[in-house]
Amino acid sequence: MGAQDTLSPVRHVIALDVGGTGMKAALAGAGGELLHQARRATGRARGPEAVVEGILDFAAELRAYGEERFGEPAAAAGVAVPGIVDAARGIAVYAANLGWRDLPLRDLLAERLDGIPVALGHDVRTGGLAEGRVGAGRGADRFLFVPLGTGIAGAIGIDGRVEAGAHGFAGEIGHVVVRPGGAPCPCGQHGCLERYASAAAVSEAWAAACGDPDADAADCAKAVLSGDPDAVRVWRSAVDALADGLVTALTLLDPRTLIIGGGLAEAGETLFTPLRAAVRQRVTFQKLPSIVPAALGDTAGCLGAGLLAWDLLDNTDRTEVTP
Repeated sequence: MGAQDTLSPVRHVIALDVGGTGMKAALAGAGGELLHQARRATGRARGPEAVVEGILDFAAELRAYGEERFGEPAAAAGVAVPGIVDAARGIAVYAANLGWRDLPLRDLLAERLDGIPVALGHDVRTGGLAEGRVGAGRGADRFLFVPLGTGIAGAIGIDGRVEAGAHGFAGEIGHVVVRPGGAPCPCGQHGCLERYASAAAVSEAWAAACGDPDADAADCAKAVLSGDPDAVRVWRSAVDALADGLVTALTLLDPRTLIIGGGLAEAGETLFTPLRAAVRQRVTFQKLPSIVPAALGDTAGCLGAGLLAWDLLDNTDRTEVTP
């Protein structure tokens, strides 16, 4: 979607969603609408320094485009990145896929963007912020967003914000142990949820079961629909593990809405019908939340980064008028 010609300046912010292989970016209006969108490769094969330079260049190009198109420079910027993030200090602490450590990304972006305010966020929490405010969790005072992709993470939504925790690790549901003594996880534990219920785990299990090394989770879902007994077994195992992890989470957090996203959620009711039943069978005293698919797809990160930027401006404005 491109920008529309305008007759007067349009206030906007820069939103960047940095992934392991690609970057999604947007210029977002005051209502959260995406006025302009762009994508490019992250370029991680060229090393972490080249990745950082690519992010800075992309942001600068967006700023120049916005100033030319909308008659004024961006008021702020928001950027979402994977890995461990210290949002308060603006530090991208560690990202295995991108190779950086203790990167002062907020300050680097602010310098490249002529000093405008910059907000830095964790990719999953940023996507969860968007799902909670303008997506599947809109109107819910408490929600949990769980994307099922290469791994499994979570975003805990409370009254329109997402909780990061004391050290930035809140919501790491993928590393809840659901099968004690089970498969080893790169985190150092055994039996973690993401080793059984992520899209990557289902792909691995189905490839082994069907003998096709190229088979993936989407293929498994199709085979479930056709009644293949091996696919049904693999799928049920993943759903059972996921339900165990989610019931642990809802026991602790008591969310009103449970939002499931990521690649595995693209299976639709092939996932949601048995998952809702499995969670329902496991709850005793707990209140059953609504279990719904994510609504924003791969735009969630950009929308959330835009919200981070607007929140930063709102907080700055309130600080400036406080006596």
